[in-house]
This record gives sequence, C-alpha cells and structure tokens, in this order.
Amino acid sequence: MRRPLPVLALAATLLVSGCGAQVREEPGSAADGYPVTVTNCGQEVTFDRAPERIVAYDSGIVETLFALGLGDRIAGYVLPHQRDIASSPWREDFERVPNLGVDTISKEVILQAGADFVYAGWNYGFREDTGLTPRHLDELGVPSYVLSESCRNGNTERSRGIMPPLEALYTDLRNLGRVFGVSERAEQLVTEYREVVREAEATVPEDRPRPRVFLYDSGTDQPFTGGRYAASHEVITRGGGEHVMADLADSWTTTQWETVVQRDPEVIVINDYAPTSAAEKRAFLESFPPLRHVSAVEHKRFLVLDYAELVQGPRNPAAVRKVADYLNGLGGY
Repeated sequence: MRRPLPVLALAATLLVSGCGAQVREEPGSAADGYPVTVTNCGQEVTFDRAPERIVAYDSGIVETLFALGLGDRIAGYVLPHQRDIASSPWREDFERVPNLGVDTISKEVILQAGADFVYAGWNYGFREDTGLTPRHLDELGVPSYVLSESCRNGNTERSRGIMPPLEALYTDLRNLGRVFGVSERAEQLVTEYREVVREAEATVPEDRPRPRVFLYDSGTDQPFTGGRYAASHEVITRGGGEHVMADLADSWTTTQWETVVQRDPEVIVINDYAPTSAAEKRAFLESFPPLRHVSAVEHKRFLVLDYAELVQGPRNPAAVRKVADYLNGLGGY
C-alpha cells in the first residue's frame, strides 16, 4: 500500500541563476533511490521520498530516531510524564528538538506540528478508542510507521508482538534506515548492538544458575508485566535470567498475582518511570502480603531499570549487560 507524503512536504527547491530557474533534487527524491517499500507489521508500505517532519511518541521511539541521526527531522515528540529524558544518552538531543508539551498524541497535535510522518505504536500512541490509528492518519494523508514490538499478532484481540524483541529493534532500524535514506547508519547500529549483546552473554558463566526473574511494571490489583514479545524478555534472558512470564504470547500485558507467587521469582526487575517511583514500587512489593514468601522479596533481590531500557529502543542492548552484571553478582545465591 502506498502512503504518499502530504502536501506539506517539500517537493523541490528552485534555484535562480542567470540562465533561469533550475530544480535541485532534495535528499530523498526519486533520483536518490525512491520510492522505497518496507514491510511493517506484515503490511507493505511505500514512501515516495524521505519524510522531513516527524512526530514521534515515547522515549524508546524518539531515541531510535536520535540514534539514526534523524533529530533534525523531528518536528516534535510526545513523552508521557516526560519520562527518561534525564537519564537518556541523547539528553542533549531531547533539549534541542521541540517537545510538544503534551502527554498524549492526537490528530490535532500531529496536524499542528505539520507532520509528514508519525512513528508510534499500538498502545504507544495508537489506540482505536482515541481515533488515532495508522488508518486514520492515512485518511489525513500523513504516513506512519508502527513500532514492531507493538504489532498485533492475532492471539487475542489486542495482543502484540510478531518476532523476537531484539529482532524487532533491528527490523525497525533497517526499515527506518531505508525510509529516511540512512541505511548505512542503520547497519552500523545493528552491528554495534549485536556485539554489545554478544559481549554481555559472554560474561555469563555456563555453570551459573539462571535465576527466575519477574518484571514488575505497575499495578496493585493485577501486575502489569512483559511477555515474550516485550523487549524486556530478551533483556532478561540474554542477561542470563529465566523469564517467568515467557509463556505470555504478548508484549506488555497483565497477569495474576497468584501466577507470580506460583512461579516464585528469585529476582524482580522494577520498571522505573513516573508518576510512581521505583522506590514506591519496591515498597509496595515488599509490603504486599501475597508476596511475603516469594524468594525475590524474602532476599531483597530487586534490580531497577529505566523504562527506555525495557521497551523497544536503542538502550536494550546495554540493558542486557546490566542484567548480566547484576545476576552474575549473585553468584550461586
């Protein structure tokens, strides 16, 4: 399916000379190899030229654009509760790029920013109940790209994830590299991230036990956590842990406290983001009666990671090393 850029996009620049006007092809024009077609969530999407005004939602998505060197093409970003800016390796980029100053993305925000491309995901900005979906943007003439971690997989009405989490990261880097004409940079990043993960895995002794690990995101009545399609799954498993929710064929979803207790995690990873602090989340876990005899709580084994380290994004590979270092430090526990 072809998604043409809206009329806001610049087609060419006229250069006036003594011989009259000439047309200078801008980067991303047909002369530079466009149109390009990529497969996103199982659907072929064609771009006639490289977008120039991106609106992006959530920290991992925005940081992916920064890693690709596309900061100058971001017309604005939306971060719920402005999370992860302070800890981001791209903090200076965040400060240079327009912050749209809202917690939610909407058609109005996108149009006001003059966007010709939206990078978001299901439950990462795209939601049927808010009327903001790729289909709705198509109707406005604004192309979009869906975060691969969030692709719907058909296991339930809203379950997400269609490939291993790190492969989703590499897929999106390569697809965006083609869309924006920065494929060489994308391949450099994929090579670099694969090496970071390989080196992290190499630190895990073959005879070291693999502790059972539960990821706690939020929730009191029911815990919100990551399944096998969330980036957190490979952050945990490649770091040498046994992910206790690996059987959930979803990315981010709810489970039951009874299930957590039955699987008796020996380590709990806490997803740190506002408005509830990691300290408050830990205090809840330590005071919640059903978890009193869970090994991780009894032995106070908690590892705090930033939100952007656990959702799909360029911080995932380094997070694998953080998990490996923590679990290696437990020894035989």
